Amino acid sequence: MAEGELKLLGLWASQFVIRVRMVLEQKGLSYEYFEENFVNKSELLLKHNPVHKKVPVLIHGDRAICESLVILQYIDENWSGTGPPVLPANPYDRAIARFWAAYVDDKLLPLLIDTLKAETEEAKAEIIAGIHGVLEMLEGVFKKCSAGKSFFGGDSIGYLDVTLGSYLAWIRAQERIIGAKLLDETKMPSLVEWENSFLAADCVKKVLPSVERVEALGRVLIAKERASRLAN
Repeated sequence: MAEGELKLLGLWASQFVIRVRMVLEQKGLSYEYFEENFVNKSELLLKHNPVHKKVPVLIHGDRAICESLVILQYIDENWSGTGPPVLPANPYDRAIARFWAAYVDDKLLPLLIDTLKAETEEAKAEIIAGIHGVLEMLEGVFKKCSAGKSFFGGDSIGYLDVTLGSYLAWIRAQERIIGAKLLDETKMPSLVEWENSFLAADCVKKVLPSVERVEALGRVLIAKERASRLAN
């Protein structure tokens, strides 16, 4: 493999893969994409991520970089002169972006997974309230970080934008599945406005899967979860 050659191992619906692809597109970097099989993992994946055996994995030359947020930072540092920056230039602003990106993955992801597993209306309502709490917190973060501009990163899409933005198809798909608003314009008007700006970006339109496709996958996952419970 040539020194500068890039390969990305991923799954189309994974928010962790989606955010990496968005940044690669935004930077204008050429890469070869390999769609993994969730059940039968490739030898390439097992070779380059023997610890977790998960996607995404970015292979740069003969080096493998794992974990999506680590990959984003690697891309930003290695191609700092190409395209817009992913992380802010100011050290404090970078720390804030990293903090809230970790918050998104730590808080939002488990709740979205739980919506697919909720067995009662009471449990579902509690999970929805939790998601609203997370998104309302991020509404305030957006107002501070954006400083009146279109993105968390200011004038251009940045680290926190792609971290949260990688969940948008899942958020909107799960709204359809559970019949409830999660990203609500009456509660989070600034985030909904941000969503519209984010979805209009070319690097997002090229990568983000359709809500319909994600919804179909979500319904399959729910059916499997229910069948598994019945079997036990």
